[in-house]
Amino acid sequence: MDTGTHLVIGLGLAGLAYIDPVVAAGGAVSTAVLIGTVIGSQAPDLDTLLRLKGNAVYIKNHRGLSHSLPALAIWTALISGMLWLFFDHLPMLHVTMWVFIAVAFHVFTDLFNTYGTQALRPISERWVSWNIIHIFDPIIFSAHMLAIFIWSFHVMRPQVLFPILYAFIAVYYLWRSWYHHALESQLYKQDKDYEPGDKFILIPTVHQYQWQVLKKKADGSFMLGEYRNHKLRWVDHVTCDEHPAVEASKSHPNIASFLYFSQYACAHVKDHAWGYEVRWADVRYRHRKQYPFVAVLLMDMDYQPIDSYVGWLSHSRLEKRLRVDLY
Repeated sequence: MDTGTHLVIGLGLAGLAYIDPVVAAGGAVSTAVLIGTVIGSQAPDLDTLLRLKGNAVYIKNHRGLSHSLPALAIWTALISGMLWLFFDHLPMLHVTMWVFIAVAFHVFTDLFNTYGTQALRPISERWVSWNIIHIFDPIIFSAHMLAIFIWSFHVMRPQVLFPILYAFIAVYYLWRSWYHHALESQLYKQDKDYEPGDKFILIPTVHQYQWQVLKKKADGSFMLGEYRNHKLRWVDHVTCDEHPAVEASKSHPNIASFLYFSQYACAHVKDHAWGYEVRWADVRYRHRKQYPFVAVLLMDMDYQPIDSYVGWLSHSRLEKRLRVDLY
């Protein structure tokens, strides 16, 4: 989820913590839990600092180790330890439990997005992305904001208000999961060009009943479309180039990082007088007829790297980032 949603969830979990009589007693305990759940709901995304080491490092590792099974315990221990240093006589069992819930809930909600996490590490390095909830969901965000507003004006006791909120959130997640599965499993019936072996991936948008559709064909190409008003419409067909430059590009660190993250990468090769331009794009992300999540490698005629870029960028900005004199 986005940073704003994780923030309001942290506040919401602080309200939910009032079902714990030790927290509900107030004082330093409720304050410590509030701080702990807010920080815990943000902590796994501190790996954003990896941007300082470059986009390739960030893309390969964001939502990786920081969202792993050991990280749940590490973040919980660090945050709880910090609270123990600043607050006297805290009931650490209760405080630690609520901090852990905040950290775990962050990772859990990220599993439902398209970007995904490596939440199963060290058991598996597979990226888990269920494509059920958009990274910003207006219903989840608005429901939390409403509950926080009601809580701040003492209209309803948090012991009553926040269990209602999270019961609603649980039902909402169950409904979205069922709806996503039911719709994705039936998409082939609306596709007149469906062939056995075609795989459909339904990708959420910010709108509840509008979805992006990705179809991976048996020949390795991709169809991009949208599902709106109960109708499937294809908008693009992407074929992947087979070229020695494509294979050579895979050994470059930036391209390798991109391919490590994305299972839906497609390469295109452009010949130039000076060599080759290999552009990998993650076809899950289509915006204004472009695929802005890319990894680009410029190579000479001997397939030696000249320049590269990996990250989110438009075509016009990409040319500025690479060596314009080569174009």
